[in-house]
Amino acid sequence: MLKSTLCKITVALLFFLTINRSPAKASVISYKKVANGLVFKLDKGLMKVTVCKEDIIEVKYTVFDSLSTKPSLIINANWDFPSFKVLDDKNQVIIITTRLRVLVNKTTNNITYEDINGNEIASEDNKSITAATIAGINTYNISTQFNSPANEALYGLGCHPLDSLSINYKGRNQDMAIKYMTGAIPVLLSTKGYGLMWDNYSASNFYGAEAGNTKYKYVSESGRAVDYYFFYGPDFDRITNLYRIATGKAPMFAKWAFGLFQSQDRYMSQDEVLSVKDNYRNNHIPVDVIVQDWYYWDPFPIGVHVMNPTRYPDPKGMVDELHKANIHGMISIWPVFGKGTKNFDALQKMGGLTDITWNNIVTHTFDNYYDAHNPKARELYWLQARDSLIKRYGWDAWWVDQCEPDNGALLDERRKSNFWIGKGIDYFNTYSLEHSKGIYEGWRRDIPGKRAFFLIRQSFAGEQRNAATLWSSDISCTFAAFKNQVPQGINACASGIPYWTSDIGGYHYNWMSPDWSKPENRELFTRWFQFGAFCPIFRIHGKGERALFSKNWDDKTKAILLKYDKLRYRLLPYIYSLAGKTTMDNYTMMRALTFDFRSDTNVYSIPDQYMFGPAFLVNPVTGQLYTAPNAAPGEKTRKVYLPKSTTWYDFWTGQSFNGGQTINAAAPMNIMPLYVRAGSIVPMGPEVEYATQKINKVIELRIYPGADGRFVFYEDENDNYNYEKGQYATFTLTWNNKQKKLSISNTKGDFPGMLKQRTFNIVVVNGKHGSGPLVATGFDKSVKYEGKAIVVKL
Repeated sequence: MLKSTLCKITVALLFFLTINRSPAKASVISYKKVANGLVFKLDKGLMKVTVCKEDIIEVKYTVFDSLSTKPSLIINANWDFPSFKVLDDKNQVIIITTRLRVLVNKTTNNITYEDINGNEIASEDNKSITAATIAGINTYNISTQFNSPANEALYGLGCHPLDSLSINYKGRNQDMAIKYMTGAIPVLLSTKGYGLMWDNYSASNFYGAEAGNTKYKYVSESGRAVDYYFFYGPDFDRITNLYRIATGKAPMFAKWAFGLFQSQDRYMSQDEVLSVKDNYRNNHIPVDVIVQDWYYWDPFPIGVHVMNPTRYPDPKGMVDELHKANIHGMISIWPVFGKGTKNFDALQKMGGLTDITWNNIVTHTFDNYYDAHNPKARELYWLQARDSLIKRYGWDAWWVDQCEPDNGALLDERRKSNFWIGKGIDYFNTYSLEHSKGIYEGWRRDIPGKRAFFLIRQSFAGEQRNAATLWSSDISCTFAAFKNQVPQGINACASGIPYWTSDIGGYHYNWMSPDWSKPENRELFTRWFQFGAFCPIFRIHGKGERALFSKNWDDKTKAILLKYDKLRYRLLPYIYSLAGKTTMDNYTMMRALTFDFRSDTNVYSIPDQYMFGPAFLVNPVTGQLYTAPNAAPGEKTRKVYLPKSTTWYDFWTGQSFNGGQTINAAAPMNIMPLYVRAGSIVPMGPEVEYATQKINKVIELRIYPGADGRFVFYEDENDNYNYEKGQYATFTLTWNNKQKKLSISNTKGDFPGMLKQRTFNIVVVNGKHGSGPLVATGFDKSVKYEGKAIVVKL
């Protein structure tokens, strides 16, 4: 017994002693040029610097004798590997591309990135690999540390729904382990003009205030090599473009996906779902999607993929009725399986289940997650859901709930679990990425004429290529939770995931339904709904009846909600064009202010303002201004900072303001402060009750003068994937402010059913003229457009 114990101690000591030398910086012994970069032999290990593109660099570093060649789960690019030059001097090796200089210090192996003129962009301070034992597993902590000047601001890192801190990660830390109510996207954007993405899938931590807030570091708990990508912009749009070149484009959603989603926890029957449809349509309230949330299978075990026939006697007929009313259906399907079902047995038989379990709060059983890292299990999972629910009944979208995976506080059990691909500790954060990969690939193959839409709880880098929309999980129905959502949405989109949403109103109040008829809850929902109308995806969900027709809303509340619902639908030509730009140009619709105003340091730490596309400065009202116990009577305001170097227009009044100032913006209950940047061209459609009710035959073009402007209008068939074959059309609207001329280019491209002629009702905004959400009562000019370039003098 003593001999055995001594042996174990000796092995453990050897494990730590062989690696714990690694924090000392390894120097370069030699290097060799290979086709795609340089391989450095260090006195302690190896390093490879790969030139993926002229402005994308991958760095791998290890203390071991070889670098891993296993394929990345994040990267799906086929690199061209451009040519580059190498210079060698006494102290450093320099790699030169057409956009970057990459300097490798021979003494420390630290890397400095410079632009082509020799100006420093970013620099490493240290890379380290340190032995560790986690959950009884011998592994290695992987760390990269960068220098961070005082005037740097940092964004991204995913969605963290409970985070109440600033939007700027400079000077603060962030847990980067995906679990219930905590997300992680290992992508960081810097105002110094660069982005980083760490290609490690274990639970990690970001430390943003190292060495007196002069450095930051990213530490992953398990791995055998540092592996990160450096993207050079310097603007945020270019950085995001490079990220999506590396990890995949976000495919187009159908146009209906940009209308209103009506959801509730939960509709209990077919009759209830159809009554929601009737109440929206009979009251002429715009809506595009009705959602069937979980436990439609009750009393059967989870994973049975059966809609209880006593409550849903004809699921296909129900979905068909939605379609007849021009409403689409989304259904929640989980990656969890209870025992006693054919689906469980089939997955178990082929080795497709994990030992990770969800403590089922309904049945109080421990139900198993399938192995989303196993390609055969992913395929079987898709086939089961396809044949039992999705294709069988004609559902249009999939709510991908509970995919962290969520096993509560038993995180070490996730670490110790064995996936098909490897140990759970090494793939802690990639379950949802691989899960969405399986259902997206299955959808594209088996439902080819219908665009996929997946609402996903917790995303990882690259998930945008799987038609994923990230939502911020089970947040509470409180003003504090609402306030947190604004920076979380902004940072999620800054992480490269373009589509984000939250449960409008919050999901629960102490796990119960709030009384939505109370004034304070009406105020909360109203303010959240106003914010939701200017999010990429517009979605009501949570406990308690909160549909727009609900009797919980008084007439005043209903009028405000309807006003913003109709405004969202009027803006669909603008929003759908931004969606086209997102897919074609890797654009970001919900934009941190640093995307457009990086040179204005005043915007760096504003957590509750953002740009919605190129035109709108959105300023949600997250405070309880009118119904708080100590609220004073009278109209309230919120402070709004108007970024420098442009003029701004109040959307509601048309009043203009100079940028570079903070104003007290009027915030009565029916107004969320909205400002439009000078030079903006905003196409607005007619009032409609669903996204495709009317074609864009008549477009109101609002021009906000004071600067030159440009907007690319995008159209396609609104659904299917023919746009990937080039079946879409664009034309460019250009405003020359000095000459007061609007130029409309030739239409490029075509598609079946494309309009051959349309009318533009042009409004040059001036005070009340052209302000507000309603169709303008007078136009500065009305012109016919038949696809040929025209110039309109105004």
